[in-house]
Amino acid sequence: MNQPIEQFSITQKITLMVNRYEVRAVDGNGKPGELMALAQQKRAAFKEEVRFFSDESKKTVLFSFKARQRLDLGATYDVLDAQGNPLGSFRKSFGASLLRSTWHLDGPGIEAIGSERSQGVAIARRIWEMVPFLDAIPAPFLFHFDFRDPSGQIVLTSERRASLRDRYDVSVPGARLDWRVAAAMAVALDALQSR
Repeated sequence: MNQPIEQFSITQKITLMVNRYEVRAVDGNGKPGELMALAQQKRAAFKEEVRFFSDESKKTVLFSFKARQRLDLGATYDVLDAQGNPLGSFRKSFGASLLRSTWHLDGPGIEAIGSERSQGVAIARRIWEMVPFLDAIPAPFLFHFDFRDPSGQIVLTSERRASLRDRYDVSVPGARLDWRVAAAMAVALDALQSR
């Protein structure tokens, strides 16, 4: 499924040992439909890698993202196809992320910078995470990211929805970005956000 895709959803599945995410096509009513990929991330890995499989059997890897180095706050992650060929990359801008999470995203013919849409939510989320007894409870904030190219055009948006599990609506206007790179970035926004 490497055709142009402009919209999909991502839902985190709750498990004990791994973070799992379902990437689903969106039907005509904006509801999650057909499974496009199933992502799995091992918790507490020294060198971060997330693989995206074709289904629950996890026999066929579709693509992945992998850190270039170990435990680095400014690590670059490469998005790779099933054969290990590069599709794109992303990295968190550590300094800019102190007040508002900011990411750099690269793909064929695309360079974009994404940040949290709301500065107020970004600050409230950080305060929540600093309170000792609240940091173990998922923050109730709906945070959204917009990625723009140098001309200011939106390349990717990821919007968190109110639900018991983390759920995101992802848009790739004009399908200018490979959906696999967009899905990797959207999963990373959840899986790696607190780093």
